[in-house]
Amino acid sequence: MTPTTVLTIAGSDSGGGAGIQADLKVFAALGAYGTSVLTAVTAQNTRGVDAVLPLPPRTVTEQLDSVLGDFRVRAVKTGMLGNPAVADAVADAARAGRLPHLVVDPVLVATSGHRLGVVEAVERLLPYAEVATPNCAEAAALTGRPVTTVEEMVAAAEALAAGGPAHVVVTGGDMDAAGESVDVLVGGGATTLLRARRVRTRHSHGTGCSFSAAIAVRLAGDDPVLAAVAAAKEYVTLALTGARDWELGAGRGPLDHFGWS
Repeated sequence: MTPTTVLTIAGSDSGGGAGIQADLKVFAALGAYGTSVLTAVTAQNTRGVDAVLPLPPRTVTEQLDSVLGDFRVRAVKTGMLGNPAVADAVADAARAGRLPHLVVDPVLVATSGHRLGVVEAVERLLPYAEVATPNCAEAAALTGRPVTTVEEMVAAAEALAAGGPAHVVVTGGDMDAAGESVDVLVGGGATTLLRARRVRTRHSHGTGCSFSAAIAVRLAGDDPVLAAVAAAKEYVTLALTGARDWELGAGRGPLDHFGWS
């Protein structure tokens, strides 16, 4: 059976825990064939980001044309865009209807705290998203309001959804809440709280990338958005659990994408 093709448009993580590398691992783990368009090359590891080299918008467009001109891509996710010019190149493809089931992970700050994107770049793409997946810090940056409670997560998701995305998931994995991790999904006239046990671990590098990549795979298989988001949350919870005792690098390590543990 020919596998479903999914595309990631994101930056390269030389440490392999996030970005293009994490996305391709998720695609493979969930049975999809992964293709990729690089927006930037980073020098990073579990301790942080040492350097970022954005690629020219023309190079991004050329990669898009190559992939979309040959593969039947069923879903697309974006991660680090880097700058508004690159975002415009991607938005042009979305506007032309070339990026089906678009999942936008508005990567603004790496887990290490290094700034990887700008709000203006993300805003260019949000109107074309079927699902946008900001964490609390990203939702706060995009809305200009604090997002520190579940109530504020709901308000932020509603505000972002009013700006274009069909669905918005504000993820609460980074919130300092005891016992459970709560994500808020707004879209289709409904607000849903998705709950899971909180995994106590420092190895969370690439969580947002992996979550959005998993949503894209499920959408490629024609899952409804709620089912896709719930399945992605379950996958990430298992991947976090599997890597709890790993010692890969000296900082925030990657997830167990393949269920090795």
